[in-house]
Amino acid sequence: MHRSSILFLILLALRICPAQEAFDRLTFHAAPKPLSKDAKTNDWPRVLGPTDDAHSPETHLLKKWGAGEPRAVWEVQMGEAYNSPAISGDYCVIFHALEGKETIECLHRETGRRFWSQDYPISYQDRYGFGNGPRGSPVISDGVVVTYGVTSELRAFDLKTGRPLWQHDLRKEYNVPQDFFGAGGTPLILNGRVILNVGGKKGALEGNEGLRERKTRLSEAGVCVAAFDLQSGKVAWTVEDAWGASYASPIPAKLHGQTKVLVYAGGESDPAIGGLMCIDPASGKLHSKFPWRNEDYIQAIGTSPVVIPEKNRAFITTAYPKGRPLGGVMVEYDAEFQAKEVWQSQKLAVHWMNPVYHEGHLYAIDGETEPKSRLVCVNADTGAEVWEQHIEWEDAEFSKQSGRANPVRLSILRASLLKVDGAFLCLGETGSLHWLDLSPAGAKVLAQAQAFYALNTWSLPALSYGLLYVRQQSEDLLRKSGPRVICLDLRGE
Repeated sequence: MHRSSILFLILLALRICPAQEAFDRLTFHAAPKPLSKDAKTNDWPRVLGPTDDAHSPETHLLKKWGAGEPRAVWEVQMGEAYNSPAISGDYCVIFHALEGKETIECLHRETGRRFWSQDYPISYQDRYGFGNGPRGSPVISDGVVVTYGVTSELRAFDLKTGRPLWQHDLRKEYNVPQDFFGAGGTPLILNGRVILNVGGKKGALEGNEGLRERKTRLSEAGVCVAAFDLQSGKVAWTVEDAWGASYASPIPAKLHGQTKVLVYAGGESDPAIGGLMCIDPASGKLHSKFPWRNEDYIQAIGTSPVVIPEKNRAFITTAYPKGRPLGGVMVEYDAEFQAKEVWQSQKLAVHWMNPVYHEGHLYAIDGETEPKSRLVCVNADTGAEVWEQHIEWEDAEFSKQSGRANPVRLSILRASLLKVDGAFLCLGETGSLHWLDLSPAGAKVLAQAQAFYALNTWSLPALSYGLLYVRQQSEDLLRKSGPRVICLDLRGE
């Protein structure tokens, strides 16, 4: 073979299989078990999984955990962020704020070794004292990674090489205000377009405006939702409206046989305005708006719509304000995509986790604060509460290692739920993992483990090819290890 041909094949191989590198924040523990020959696997390209509803098609997962299980495969120390990884093929993308820069890193899903890294400086200080990193998760589609940062930087990168493709500073382009906790929604990529709840305003907000004047300006119309071409970044369409940007993610919805996009919008405004938008993803036509927001000024929407396509319905929920939450509402869309209320309930007021719909029922964590949180089952047809349950236990290991004389009682608190492999995988707010059997008959714990002891575990874990990626968002109370992402082996027989 000619030398030039050999060189071409070598370069081609390097492009197909880019080099991976170890780095100082990576700890590799042990290789994962082989996948079962009968296992069904899937990518996890976006925040709520491949079907945008906290369901996964994966099978043959490890359901019985012995001592030390599920085992850690690798872990990477991370900066500040409230989000989850995205996985496509061999590529696992994480997004966080590290040393004053929003950082995007692409890792090998089974080793944690790094393919590439990109970053850019940001200047953000959370005014409520929460972390200063991104709230939105990375999204992967058609070989492109898209991120939306806490300062409204929308960026796209080539998945295999990390090459920057395009970017938008939406704060400058659309006058996006900081909002309560910065920008935070995760984009939706649908049919080659990046759809985002932007929450822009008509005129730029002046630094010398008084609080009342600022609140009034935040209620003015601007670009509420926008779509960008995935490959070029060019604006495809915009929807102008006074409703601001929430922390929920746009969700595709099959309604009357057509694909629409549902956006639960609502940012900082006084009085607070927002609700559920139904938009045509091809043209950007706004079909309808269903208001669902308490009038109190301080409230942040973090839960995306839950779609029930066979009934042309969608459920949205908010936990604000304290003590008297607006709660949740089920709406049904007619053939013209106009929404009408089916039922509402204050007993299903969810802070940020996404309710999971399964066989006619909604399973969720009701309650804004930790003491009021409870696992509930609600009839999705009527809104009637079927049961509530508190999953609690005495943790002898925590008591022993922390030097406490009395047993420490823990709870899942404001947990996340993922429906997979015939059960529910639950990630508790302090780092506990549980396999749960949830049905209208009640809740049963099938298995339990403790990945770490850390507060603010607020992100749904990602599951792909039998591996679970869990985001620890604060320091471990026992081991004093900092924020990290941990890859756990869930591969079963």
